[in-house]
Amino acid sequence: MISRNTIDQVYETARVEEVIGDFVVLKKSGSNFKGLSPFSQERTPSFMVSPVKQIWKDFSSGKGGNVVAFLMEHEHFTYPEAIRFLAKRYNIEIEETEQSDEEKEKANARESLYLVNQYAQDSFAQDLWESSEGMAIGLSYFRERGFTDESIRFFSLGYAAEQRDHFYQKATKAGYAENFLEETGLVIKNERGAVDRFRGRVIFPIRSMAGRVQGFGGRILSTTAKTAKYLNSPESDIYHKSKVLYGMFEAKKAIAKEDVCYLVEGYTDAIQMYQQGVGNVVSSSGTALTSEQIRLIRRLTSNIVVLFDGDAAGLRAAIRGIDLILEQGMNVKICTFPVGEDPDSFAKSHTLDEIKEYLDSEAKDFIQFKTDLLLQEADNDPVKKSNTVRELVQSIAKIPDPIKQEIYIKQCANTMDVSEAVLFNALAQEQSKKKVPVRKINQPVSGVDAIVQKMPSKESGVNPLLSLERQIIGILLQYGSQEAAFDELFISADEEGNLMEESKIIQSKVHEKIFLDLQQDEVELIQPEFQILYKQLIERFQLEGDVKPEKIIQQEDPHLGQILTDILFADEAHQLHDWEKKNIFVKDRKSAVGQLVSETILTFRRHLIDQKIQSLMDIAKKPDASEEDKIFLEDVMQYQNLKKLLSRKLNRVL
Repeated sequence: MISRNTIDQVYETARVEEVIGDFVVLKKSGSNFKGLSPFSQERTPSFMVSPVKQIWKDFSSGKGGNVVAFLMEHEHFTYPEAIRFLAKRYNIEIEETEQSDEEKEKANARESLYLVNQYAQDSFAQDLWESSEGMAIGLSYFRERGFTDESIRFFSLGYAAEQRDHFYQKATKAGYAENFLEETGLVIKNERGAVDRFRGRVIFPIRSMAGRVQGFGGRILSTTAKTAKYLNSPESDIYHKSKVLYGMFEAKKAIAKEDVCYLVEGYTDAIQMYQQGVGNVVSSSGTALTSEQIRLIRRLTSNIVVLFDGDAAGLRAAIRGIDLILEQGMNVKICTFPVGEDPDSFAKSHTLDEIKEYLDSEAKDFIQFKTDLLLQEADNDPVKKSNTVRELVQSIAKIPDPIKQEIYIKQCANTMDVSEAVLFNALAQEQSKKKVPVRKINQPVSGVDAIVQKMPSKESGVNPLLSLERQIIGILLQYGSQEAAFDELFISADEEGNLMEESKIIQSKVHEKIFLDLQQDEVELIQPEFQILYKQLIERFQLEGDVKPEKIIQQEDPHLGQILTDILFADEAHQLHDWEKKNIFVKDRKSAVGQLVSETILTFRRHLIDQKIQSLMDIAKKPDASEEDKIFLEDVMQYQNLKKLLSRKLNRVL
């Protein structure tokens, strides 16, 4: 693991405006920078970067955070990958935490496998472009397939020489250990010595989401060779075929931007589509989809369009695997090409506009596609039709969203001419196998039951305390170390038990005022994220006396970073619109910090009293409530009086 010291050094050194400036054109706007959102199509800037706070905010998509969060969103890095990227950019040496000898050995072995694969990619590319054999055979093949030199270099395509141990000799002379050459599968050892696995093949490097070479795919060009047409690297510590998708590294930005992923079968399908301008395309490398591959796509989008050849053999069997996509809660469409065409040939013979128009018009919802296909096969045979209905219900049962399930059930009922009740019962049977609760078809309700069902539930609304908790975090974050004047309300009781109020002006630090008030009321924040942030902020104030936004924003949990960014940028969104130039001036909240804090705490207290009153009333109304429970009503009256005092005080603050 990367040491905390390295992570701190990365945060201290990296400048958010410099890193983001490599990806987004930024223009100065007051103390901040602004630019066009990299996450959506827009004409006016809604993307802001704060060098002072070292955060960014995209108001068009709602995303935001620190420099690491940007790389995780834009480049789709994991947290460690983003830290390593920044360390490399700023020449920071990465220090690993103390590991056992076994852990160190394993980490070093994995890194060695990556280094061997990177060397192999460079070697295959060099042989393709510089050797006479590579140019005559490999380069000619790629160009005949219609690949431009730019695409060949972009995908780092290569060629492995026909000679039995050509790569092995090069790699060992370069100092790479034989055991790592074997473990990556680049070299095979047998009784006759070392043999290059991919000899005489054109090479397709397979890269991880972060761009590291995990393995290779090789295609034989000889028509007489008695061997598999395509060959992949064997499973290793860094390459698991079921967990990778070809072209994911090259396509990830386009997938996130377009919010849809096109899935093809072959390497050349993906490359040709990409070359024609459809960048959001990946390949399953001719194997059945796995849940790990689907989750890889889901990190970028929830929409998949699967592209099939027009005359693809086994189309019926292939679509069964798509049920896995439905299980992951993804939206799936199917698009088939005309007979005799595949994504490679279709892209080669059509313009980008024609390709996009075809994909938009021909892509069918998966359930609709499966319905049409199975109905065609059923050919009005009642038995086959009943099997078709059951197959469709089985697919619908895979969908985790009950709303989508109901919509599809109604759609199928219309298409198949079967009642909804029958389909819902079939769905219930399927889901009972998995013990998943399903929607029940109930008889219409009337009378008192109907009235009760129509009554609004208090629980359905948004809890106002959550908004107030967010306000409290925002006040601590922005004004916690400031000293302000507070019109303090002191409540006491006279000899007859009547509540009395007295108002005094006191000076206090904002964080001390909030901490003491909440501690006095013996309450905790409800939202877990706010609980964590509140504890972090109070601890920093108590230990250091201040909280620097650029420090607290360094959250490993991107969700916490997002919350902090939203709060920190709340007062600065108006800068995007240049209101001052239009003689519209936005009030600065700093001018009334004491009033803001008092208003928030008083409102928070009033809502807490409302909850207490409600809980006492609920206890007293219970059928089995004792006389002692009913005495709680006296407490309710006291709380009501306290609420009136708080309301009067709140009106004065306002």
